[in-house]
Amino acid sequence: MTSSNQRLAATFEQLRAAERTALVPYIAAGDPSVASTPALMHALVAAGADVIELGVPFSDPMADGPVIQRAAERAIARGTGMTQVLDMVSRFRQQDSDTPVVLMGYANPIEHIGQAEFARRAAEAGVDGVLVVDYPPEEVEDFAAELAKVRVDPIFLLAPTSTEDRIRKIAKVARGYVYYVSLKGVTGAGNIDVDDVARQLSRIREHVTIPVGVGFGIRDAESAKRLASCADAVVIGSKLIETMESAVAQAQQAGKDSEAAAAQAIDAASAWLATVRQALPDSR
Repeated sequence: MTSSNQRLAATFEQLRAAERTALVPYIAAGDPSVASTPALMHALVAAGADVIELGVPFSDPMADGPVIQRAAERAIARGTGMTQVLDMVSRFRQQDSDTPVVLMGYANPIEHIGQAEFARRAAEAGVDGVLVVDYPPEEVEDFAAELAKVRVDPIFLLAPTSTEDRIRKIAKVARGYVYYVSLKGVTGAGNIDVDDVARQLSRIREHVTIPVGVGFGIRDAESAKRLASCADAVVIGSKLIETMESAVAQAQQAGKDSEAAAAQAIDAASAWLATVRQALPDSR
């Protein structure tokens, strides 16, 4: 069993030794259902996921495009909050003690609990990293200290517009990996310019020594494969959620109940992710 403070570092070390790029799917906790989320996480690992990014539903997800917003709205309607999300991680850990889990979300649910209490509960549940979109590095010292006490990694976003000063500040506080947003705008938008991403990652790596993942706008196996040439990880969210939305709609049209629809969505998501995994160099 790998302890929570070692999972992210161990995973990226193993991938680096194998010259493989990490595949990191993003899903919204509570979608396609609360009960099925741990099963979805397991299915994605079986399909080739190296790290799971678990989105914490929030009513005003300013960095998320319409697909992820819809998933968050569905999850909130089912009663998914931070307590439920941490319970999902705990249930996932009952069977998987090795795959890193990163929570991605916004400050409000954390502030509601309190930073110290959240950090304690996250570590107890088996969370490895936390990415809070609206915690800038200039204002995160106290939160990073609370995470450090329980050995949970603070993860930060960098963007095409990030200045050298911002990159240096993030390099000082980030642990686990850094998430480079490949596009200006929200999740799921636009097409990626791989050459530009490579140039930006080169600039980031002048200051950042931990792995750098790339997300936003990766919508197929081919784009993931091209990014694997320069990124330590590729993060895929909107297309994966769209795949599940479509599967649920098909199941509902066929008259299936919510449990069967969720199972169909999980099968569709894992099958699609497996095609991405197989497209990446040195696939398992």
